[in-house]
Formats: sequence, C-alpha cells, structure tokens
Amino acid sequence: MGFFQNSLPHKGFALFAEMRHFYYVEPNNRTFTYLVKACDSVCVLDQVYGLVLKLGHDCDVYVVSSLISRYAKFGRICVASRLFDECSNKNVVCYTSLVTGYCNDGLVCEARELFDKMPDRNEVSYSAMVSGYVSNGYFNEAVELFRDIKNRDSLKFNEAILVSMLNACASVGAFEEGKWIHAYIKENKFGYGLVLGTALIDFYVKCGYADVALEVFNKMSCKDVTTWSSIILGLAVNGENDMALDLFREMEIKGPKPNAITFIGVLSACNHKRLVNEVWRVFGRMSKIYGVFPVIEHYGCVVDLLARGGLVREAEVLIKSMPMEPDGAIWCSLLNGCQIHGFVELGEWVGKHLIELQPQHSGGYVLLSNVYASKGSWENVMKIRKTMEERRVVAISAWSFIEIDSLVHKFVANDKYHPYSTEIYKVLELLRISTCGFSLADSAFGTTVQASTYYLGAELYR
Repeated sequence: MGFFQNSLPHKGFALFAEMRHFYYVEPNNRTFTYLVKACDSVCVLDQVYGLVLKLGHDCDVYVVSSLISRYAKFGRICVASRLFDECSNKNVVCYTSLVTGYCNDGLVCEARELFDKMPDRNEVSYSAMVSGYVSNGYFNEAVELFRDIKNRDSLKFNEAILVSMLNACASVGAFEEGKWIHAYIKENKFGYGLVLGTALIDFYVKCGYADVALEVFNKMSCKDVTTWSSIILGLAVNGENDMALDLFREMEIKGPKPNAITFIGVLSACNHKRLVNEVWRVFGRMSKIYGVFPVIEHYGCVVDLLARGGLVREAEVLIKSMPMEPDGAIWCSLLNGCQIHGFVELGEWVGKHLIELQPQHSGGYVLLSNVYASKGSWENVMKIRKTMEERRVVAISAWSFIEIDSLVHKFVANDKYHPYSTEIYKVLELLRISTCGFSLADSAFGTTVQASTYYLGAELYR
C-alpha cells in the first residue's frame, strides 16, 4: 500500500507478486482497491480484474466501485456500466463512480438519469453531478441542481462543488448565486485558498465586479501564476487598463514568472492608442526576458489594438510578419479597423479573403457589407446579402443577460421570444418618447429615466 500511495506502482506490483508466489499470501478486498487504483493501462487493469474474478472478490462493493471508476477513467464506459449492472450490492460510491464516468465521457443525460435513480446521495455524489454539468458546458443545469441542493439543510458543500458552481455562475452571469457562495465561504471559514480564491476572482471579473475580485486577490496568502493571470486579464476586460498594467509590474518584481496567459491579459490591457509604445515593449519582453514566444492569440491582441487605434497599415505589416498563418479572428480585427478608419480598398481585399477562409461564418460578410455601406456601395451590399442567402450563412446574433431574483434572462437583438417582451417594448417606447429632445446634461433626464425604470419594474411583476 505504501508503494501505491507514494506513486511507486511498479514496486507495489512486484511486492504483490512476491507476496503470492513466495509467501502464498492471497490478497483481500482492501489490497485489490489499491491494485485497481494503481493500474496505468487497460491491459494491466484487465489482468487485475481477472484475478478479482478468480479469487471471488467481484461481489465486494468497494472493489467493484474501484473497477467502475478506473474503467470509466480509461474511457471503457461500457465495461464500467456492465460492472455496475452486475453488482448486486450497489452503494453510493458505485453510483457516484459511474456518474463521474458518464460525465467524463460526455454522456450527461445518462449521468443525470442514473443520478436521479440513486437511493442515497451525499455531498460527493452531488459534487460529481454538478462538476459533470460544468465540465460539459451545462451551466444552467448546474445552477438549477445547486439550488436544489441548497434546500437540503443536511448537506454541506465541499470545495470542489463550490469551485464548479463559481465557474457555472461566471459563465451564465448568475451573480446572486455566486454572491451566496461567497457568503457561504466566509461563514464556513473556507478561506481564500489557491483554487477557491482564483475561482472567486474569475467569477467576479466575468460579472463585471473587478473591484471585488481585487479585494479577494489581496486577501489571498498564496497566489500562483494562474491567480495573477486571472486578475490581470479580468481588470483588462473590465476597462481597468492602468490597474492591470500596474499589477503586472508588481508581478514582475515579486510575483511568479508570467506565462503565455498572463501576457494575453497584459496585451489586452494595452487597448488604447496611447499605449501603443507599451504594447510593443511588452511584446518584445515576452520572448527576450521570459522565454514566452508569441502565439496567435498574442498577435491577435496586438493587431486588434493597432487596427482599432487607426494604425491599420502597421497592423497589416505585423500580420505579414507572423510566423504562423493568421486565423479568422485576426483578419476580422484588421477588417474592423478598415471599416472604422475608412481603409476601403484594403478592407475590401481583407473581407473577400476572410470570406474565402471562413465561408460559413457570418462575421466576414457583415463586416465587408459595412465597409461597402460606408462608401455608399449599396449594390455590393445587396450582393453580399444574396451570397449569404445562397450559401445559407446564418448571422450569429450577439446576446446579453440580466439576473432578476436569481433568474437569468437572456436577450438578443429584436427579441420577441422573452415572456415579457411585450411589456419590455412598451417601456422602451416610453423611454424613447420621454427622452426625445433631452440631452444628457438636462436635469430632468435623470428623473425621466428613473420614472421609466420604475414603470419597467411594475410591468415585469404585474
């Protein structure tokens, strides 16, 4: 057991063989649980399973649960399911092992179906299901299950489920749920450990609360490169560019060595024309000082900054000097800069090239159409739209969300499917009429908007 626990499985198996052949000592169920966990391949696991059957330990629930977990980890979910079905004495560990296996294999519906059949559940089984939802992108389902768990007073949350839930809340903007988790962490004195603290930072910056994220960061006693990268990138995407750059300078002095993710955050923070010199300085120091060679995401950050700042020709030169083939996102950044700053001829060439590169992506068509529209070339605008229809290219709508009473409402442009869409459009019309003729400096404007906001609340809850 000591060899297995100390990552020396080959010595453990050698001792196991010696125990049987020289000392004639047969293994018990406890021995097999360690043997199964030490298997590093399906071939070895099959041999151990054969010995389990031979010595009659296939009815032991702990041995079976270990086998289910190990086969599932190796992607042999069919074998794991068969072992589960053949087990006559299933416990919560068996169920949880197979739920985890299903989730790891992307079989989320099967995992939930099995989870619902469990006669007993504990915090580990709930954590397995929630983590499975999150790892497979089922964030809303994770939030719903978490709310169900909250109503069960007997259950206590472990760190794993809290981290998974913070990731889910960050992904769907469930701010109130995330705040509740933060309060639970404080109340139960979890502390801001490395994983939990970083998850909190990620949650708050994605919900737009960079100041709270910074508070959590400052309270963490232990920070690794992931933590530093998360707060720097979070500050950058929330418009706190100077603060992000100041924090990076602090990291250079006393923090861990920055990695590729860190530099994506730093380059993103240089998203203002006045910071062009800074972005070149950082871009140069990456490889020279830290040995981090730029990848396509780093080039994308710099191209985007240059193009939006009006330095379109400089962005074009950088793209041509890239050691790798530019992707669609980089060409989109350049095309966007062409549209903003009136580089019509270059924009036309980039747009056509982007459409050739990604014929089923709507972004290139829309941006090229905007370039044509900016110079009044409506005939070409109509040609672009016709081409989209012929190729059945679907324009992807951006969406936004807002959380009200722990319920996340999702909206797209010209949305007609929201249950309160009629009331919302009434309020928007009221706002349009009420603010017509008013400037932002008008003292009555604030009162008008406030009154209209109260009306919105009344309509939504009527």
